[in-house]
Amino acid sequence: MIEDTALPAELEMLMDVIRRRRSISQDQLSPEPIPMEYIRWMLEAANYAPTHGLTEPWRFTVFSGEERRALGEAFAQSYRLAFTGEAFQESAWIAQKERVWKAPVWISIGVRVGTHPKIPEWEEIAAVACAVQNAHLVAASLGLGAFWTSGLPVRHENTARFVGLEPPDKLLGFLYVGRPAIPWPKARRRPWEEKVVWRG
Repeated sequence: MIEDTALPAELEMLMDVIRRRRSISQDQLSPEPIPMEYIRWMLEAANYAPTHGLTEPWRFTVFSGEERRALGEAFAQSYRLAFTGEAFQESAWIAQKERVWKAPVWISIGVRVGTHPKIPEWEEIAAVACAVQNAHLVAASLGLGAFWTSGLPVRHENTARFVGLEPPDKLLGFLYVGRPAIPWPKARRRPWEEKVVWRG
């Protein structure tokens, strides 16, 4: 039987950040600018994610300020390419253009694949996900909300080319970041013990 013991102080601090991390949607963020130093810290943390074969497959592009206008145009163009005929809705097309102004920073999440013959694509994607988690934890420690958005327009090949990714590299979405305009959400998780089987 595993007994509960008090956490060491440094681990308790880390666990507090992990428990605090939240995905906060663009409609719940303030559009006010945030220090770009915060983004640099997030990306440095991302760079220390585990990576099989040290391929370091994560590729990021940061959009802030007026550069978000071109990003919104790319989202809208990708929406138009992906949804044609009756599936196209002008209101959704406009929303893609305007959504970039709801968060002060947008970070594209790219994965570079095929650089190591023994490492499958899924492992490279897993490494990128770990990198994003590192960045998200730093954001939470700084009181910032973030959200990994992965809808079709933000992953479309047109958007991928816009951020500088060419096949076989892929765009996995965007992490947008900002100050919450709402009270910090509380955690909603079932007990971890329900998801673990102990053997031995």
